Amino acid sequence: MKFEDLEVWKKAVKLSGEIYKELRQLKDYGFKDQITRSGLSIASNIAEGFERESQKENINFLSYAKGSSGELRTQIYIGMDIGYIKKEVGEGWLIDAREISSMLNGLIRRKKTFIRN
Repeated sequence: MKFEDLEVWKKAVKLSGEIYKELRQLKDYGFKDQITRSGLSIASNIAEGFERESQKENINFLSYAKGSSGELRTQIYIGMDIGYIKKEVGEGWLIDAREISSMLNGLIRRKKTFIRN
């Protein structure tokens, strides 16, 4: 299987693109850099893990991606609180980020079961 076939990767790529588009005019470059990097990190870590040789490495990178999803959610909450992200936009991103995290959790569990068996 290729990482490009994974629904979780596709969803992460789409979310990252939406964040870039929505925040392209934001002048707080520190915040914009941080939130776009955490969004990029999710899809990038999924891809990197799938290109690794071992299942253990793959799981590690999926775990990094899941961590980046939590980081992204935190930044979305902060962005909404300080007025950088519209509430309705941020709430949609939070739903997507939670779904991605849940999908990654399921993928990690399946891969761990595969290693044990």
